[in-house]
Amino acid sequence: MENIYPLIIVALAVVTLLLLIMKWNLNTFIALIVVSLLTALALGMSPGEIVETVQGGLGGTLGDIALIFVFGAMLGKLLADAGGAHRIALTLINVFGKKRIQWAVVVASFIIGIALFFEVGLVLLIPIVYQIAKEVKLPLLYLGVPMTAALSVTHGFLPPHPGPTVIAQQYEANIGMVLLIGIVIAIPTVIIAGPLFTKVAQKLVPDAFSRIGNIGSLGTTKTFEEEETPGFGISALTALSPVILMAVTTIVQLVQEIAGLADNLFFEIARVIGDPTMALLLSLLFAIYTMGIARKIPMKTLMSSAEESVRGISIVLLVTAGGGALKQVLIDGGVGDAVANIFSGSNMSPILLAWLIAAILRVSLGSATVAALTTAGMVIPLIEGTDVNLALMVLATGAGSLIASHVNDTGFWIFKEYFNLSMKETFATWTLLETIISVSGLVFTLLISLVI
Repeated sequence: MENIYPLIIVALAVVTLLLLIMKWNLNTFIALIVVSLLTALALGMSPGEIVETVQGGLGGTLGDIALIFVFGAMLGKLLADAGGAHRIALTLINVFGKKRIQWAVVVASFIIGIALFFEVGLVLLIPIVYQIAKEVKLPLLYLGVPMTAALSVTHGFLPPHPGPTVIAQQYEANIGMVLLIGIVIAIPTVIIAGPLFTKVAQKLVPDAFSRIGNIGSLGTTKTFEEEETPGFGISALTALSPVILMAVTTIVQLVQEIAGLADNLFFEIARVIGDPTMALLLSLLFAIYTMGIARKIPMKTLMSSAEESVRGISIVLLVTAGGGALKQVLIDGGVGDAVANIFSGSNMSPILLAWLIAAILRVSLGSATVAALTTAGMVIPLIEGTDVNLALMVLATGAGSLIASHVNDTGFWIFKEYFNLSMKETFATWTLLETIISVSGLVFTLLISLVI
């Protein structure tokens, strides 16, 4: 019973959180803090410990990701407002042509998705996809499913997105390895969940593919003439610059390890440049030049865009910090140890276990980030002393945290409204799409675990 008690408390905490958010409409951040305090009390922590743990969880999480959130949001906003993202999408569409239009949308969404938050990517791409669908006389959802699949996969698997970056920091995994392996997993996952799943979805809910879409739900969206936008090369380079910096650093570190080279100033600089915060800062400065100064856009206009982007992510930052507080309570309250004891004699792979816990929490809580953070708190004690690949643990946790998005997830409602779908159609498209991404991510992670 001693081992089970902390898990009963976690179950009650999840139920309480759901009631506070869904039944009583309490703000998610406030609900997370209230549940963190109540959970800590129920786990027998002293008042002094509780305050210290909650503050430590909040501060530690914000300290790790605040700058990543802010720089990432600014970079994405500059790229969008300058028309760079628009140019990437249109160029790839022109190159691929009408017959392979889905693949053009997938590649464009993948490139743009690396630089932009999921919601920002949707707002940016839907008007473009809407226009393309109209011009080539295709259903909006026929292009919308692969677009959303690419955005969701990059959001769930690839740094510098906050979710995988935060989980990598919690597990103390090499961020560059998470990125490189994440790309290997992301590509087949996008193909399965995008173009291939679209064919299945058309048979499941054919009426959904006759919808015009609710373009008005986006509010006012900026439109560009092609000559107003920056070139494709510079736009793509700006969007991918943080990924390039992190990937180059990882390759340099691998060469150093394989060749057994002694540490020196060059390797030290390479490590600094590849740190997610520094990579995003350098990329942001690059974007200020390429998307602004080089195009004679006043600095005041650029900084106005940057400030607007930060206002938009403030609640996301708070919710993530609240998830960090709950995670710390679970660690300090002994929940992770209780899980470790239960599974101590189990032969279940730590990768599969991380995915399973994240999946259960995702279905219960709605927030992928909160589910992933909470999972890390529960799983970290389990993997101490094991030789499991930490980058694969990050990707398995990220995959689990994406599964079965439904009514308690904002993404569900965003997709429903943008594509003007019924509840049944949203479950058969969006919820199933997210589940395919999650299961595919797990399968590919397990396959890679057999060879590294």
